[in-house]
Amino acid sequence: MTDSIGFIGLGRMGRSMAANLQKKGFSLLVADLNPEAVQALVALGAEAATVPEMARRCSVVITMLPSSVEVEQIAQGADGIFANALPGTILLDMSTIDPLATDRFSKAAAGRQMTVVDAPVGRLAEHADRGESLFMVGASDADFARVKPLLDAMGTTTYHCGPVGSGGRTKLVNNYVAITLCQVNAEALALSQRFGLDITKTLQVLLGTSANNGQLRMNFPNKVLAGDTSPGFTIDLAHKDLSLVVGAAHAARVPMPVAAAVHESFSLARASQFGGIDFSGIADVVCELARIEQPRVPEGWKPS
Repeated sequence: MTDSIGFIGLGRMGRSMAANLQKKGFSLLVADLNPEAVQALVALGAEAATVPEMARRCSVVITMLPSSVEVEQIAQGADGIFANALPGTILLDMSTIDPLATDRFSKAAAGRQMTVVDAPVGRLAEHADRGESLFMVGASDADFARVKPLLDAMGTTTYHCGPVGSGGRTKLVNNYVAITLCQVNAEALALSQRFGLDITKTLQVLLGTSANNGQLRMNFPNKVLAGDTSPGFTIDLAHKDLSLVVGAAHAARVPMPVAAAVHESFSLARASQFGGIDFSGIADVVCELARIEQPRVPEGWKPS
């Protein structure tokens, strides 16, 4: 085993996080279905590799993938990590997946003298670009110490939430609040537009009272309200995370009627062909459904 680090999944956030690892001096092997994403990392000095090769050569293999299905294929497939890695290897999964799947992967890894760390990512894609991500980590103390330098290279804030599985469960709680706030903000702003209110004055009031929230302050003014719905975190991904929230809540016998309602609103957005836009764009979706002009702030406007 070497000190090389594997990174599988070079999407919008994964590519930036891998780039930060490479720039901070880690020896990086990378893989992705998109050859252009791989070449972008190779241009920075990383090495392209197959998953089996990566598993054999790396002490830690990072996955940043869309769902439990892809993580299971990469981890437990015939050409996957568990079948090819040496004892002591860590699978550092930064995907947002079903926590019960993480539990299964951890048990399978233990049978091969390997371990799993779940460390899903908080904050937005632009934070990942700047190396300012937040990580919610589920790991043993020893594994946390091993992966902490990697997380420090990709982000500024890391919370050790507890044993394996705690990171993913914390992420579901976090994303439930963040996505639900997008829906609440969207409906509130649509109502303000129907009332004929000035958008900037309405925002200043909301941001100056207990109605203030991070989505309204940090994300909306820079994305949908500025007319930019290019995806940082898509409505499709938000819908996927809400599906995980509702499923996990059902399994734990926790009633979450608001989560179910917001989930169906995002289902409607996807059915209306908005799945690929930024999740702040749910504000545009609500306005379109109500036939209200979509709210926009003046160019360069920032909350005070």
